Amino acid sequence: MMVPTARTFRSGGPVTTIVLGPRPPELEALLERRRLLGQDSRDEVWEGSYVMAPDGTVGHSALRSEVGALLREVGRAQGLMTVSSLNLGGPDDYRIPDGALLERGPSSTYRETAVLVVEVLSPDDESLSKVSFYAAHGVRELLVVDGGARTVRCLALQDGQVERDRSDVLGLEMRDIEAHIDWPEG
Repeated sequence: MMVPTARTFRSGGPVTTIVLGPRPPELEALLERRRLLGQDSRDEVWEGSYVMAPDGTVGHSALRSEVGALLREVGRAQGLMTVSSLNLGGPDDYRIPDGALLERGPSSTYRETAVLVVEVLSPDDESLSKVSFYAAHGVRELLVVDGGARTVRCLALQDGQVERDRSDVLGLEMRDIEAHIDWPEG
């Protein structure tokens, strides 16, 4: 039987704790408590590793709503479905973007791809670490929303992760999207 050990790393970002070996009962209790309280809705699995993600701030939530409203408006005209959350990938390896446009299809727990995904940056988050995952899963575009800088960046993921001033999926310039958003304070 392997004895669980934990290592904590800090590289200028969030503290990362890795527990090797079987999950100790205390960790199982924490995960169960988070599940019961609904605090695990943003947790992900990265190549078999469970990643606990806290809910964002009120400003983060406001930005998700602002961008979601725009996606809904533009996506509906293109016959695309707008979602505020989804498990992109499969049961042992998935990410949860802050929003997405999907081709219409049957409802399922996991989706292999999306037409466009949104990541709203938060302090100490891992949003930009998801870019290659999204590209590998056939996502056409990624919008990166930075509330602090009040900017939206568009990455064309199937063209080598090239940054563009215009979203081909949305048919909009980034400056027009930025002007449309009611940016929260702070």
